[in-house]
Amino acid sequence: MTQQTRQAPKQDRQRTQQSERRDRQASQERTADGPTDTARGCPTGPGTAPALAQGWCALSALHGRIESHIERALQARHDLSVREFSVLNVLSEQHDGPGGHLRMHQVADSVVLSQSATTRLVTRLEERRLLSRYLCPDDRRGIYTNVTDEGRQLLEEARPTHDAALREALQDAAKRPELAPLVTAVETLAPHA
Repeated sequence: MTQQTRQAPKQDRQRTQQSERRDRQASQERTADGPTDTARGCPTGPGTAPALAQGWCALSALHGRIESHIERALQARHDLSVREFSVLNVLSEQHDGPGGHLRMHQVADSVVLSQSATTRLVTRLEERRLLSRYLCPDDRRGIYTNVTDEGRQLLEEARPTHDAALREALQDAAKRPELAPLVTAVETLAPHA
């Protein structure tokens, strides 16, 4: 094996980590508090865009603010991104019954990532020993992914942080007139225990 071949996986990981950092920074910049931060360059003020476009901009702003707030909390306390938390959460709900295991394209759909981005994310989580992969017993072409004991422990430790950050982000957004109706809609979707 050549020196160049041995360095390729490390360089790939470094490029992926740099790309993720840029994405997080861009997301945080888009949702930073400021006079015109409604969302990703959307026009502000009455009459500047059709109602549907303004509604979409408000929804996009709410999503960006929530995701950014949760991202910062998870990174600071658990060294975990929102996407990593989402993958661990989705995979932790699998079961051994019929249809209980997800294939990679189903995981990708669940966390709203491309299949290739999901595969890279799963690989990183596997390298951290939070996930493990194995061949599907019924179809040798299929590969399933399970959350390891370490992954379950990290998920359980991170869940209260995630939930608290979500509540904080919604409370903050509720104070903004353009986002308050959306916060109310989100809160009505939550099942009441």
